[in-house]
Amino acid sequence: MPQGTLAQRRPWLALSLVFGLSYWLADHTMVPGIYEIAWKGGGVALLALYAWSHHPARDAHRIALVMALCAIGDMVLEIDFTLGAVAFLLGHLAAIALYLGHRRPTPSVSQKALGVATLIGVPLIAFGLSGQPQVALYALGLSGMAAAAWLSDFPRYRVGIGAMMFVASDLLIFARMGPLAQSAIPHLLVWPLYYFGQLLICTGVIGALKTRGEFRAE
Repeated sequence: MPQGTLAQRRPWLALSLVFGLSYWLADHTMVPGIYEIAWKGGGVALLALYAWSHHPARDAHRIALVMALCAIGDMVLEIDFTLGAVAFLLGHLAAIALYLGHRRPTPSVSQKALGVATLIGVPLIAFGLSGQPQVALYALGLSGMAAAAWLSDFPRYRVGIGAMMFVASDLLIFARMGPLAQSAIPHLLVWPLYYFGQLLICTGVIGALKTRGEFRAE
């Protein structure tokens, strides 16, 4: 593969980083609502394009679908919280289907234990933080996604950790409904945990597929 800058070799990924970092660091108060919504969704939407456009393999298209559904969720959340959560839940279900198709053949006892703890513990924590059963129901999809990612044969320190960062981001959102309602911590950490978690997931899946020879390098 010819060497060059990230923007030359992977323009969608470079643009995603621009959107994701700028949304985190910039002052949103001067941006009109519709543009801020598009700005928010742009980072993960561009990850979807990165996966879809440059890597024509079925599982690359599946992770692109996951990213696209989450980007829709990012934007719809700003208009209707419930509909945004539904888009994210659909993204989690699509991710679970992908990860279950790539189960790790012989996970260790500790890996299984963490997967089970994630699956059960996250919905319980979500309910404890929010006091809302519908939040716990959504969190069951979230925890299923993270547990499946952790037990998949994709790189654990990219895809697995990325999924756990996504979980941490959402738990901070739920905490903002209760004990951290007046805290600045969710405001500071929700977006970077979420965006960089998604970045790790997407690039981890694509990198693994490339290593396994499922498509040619750009």
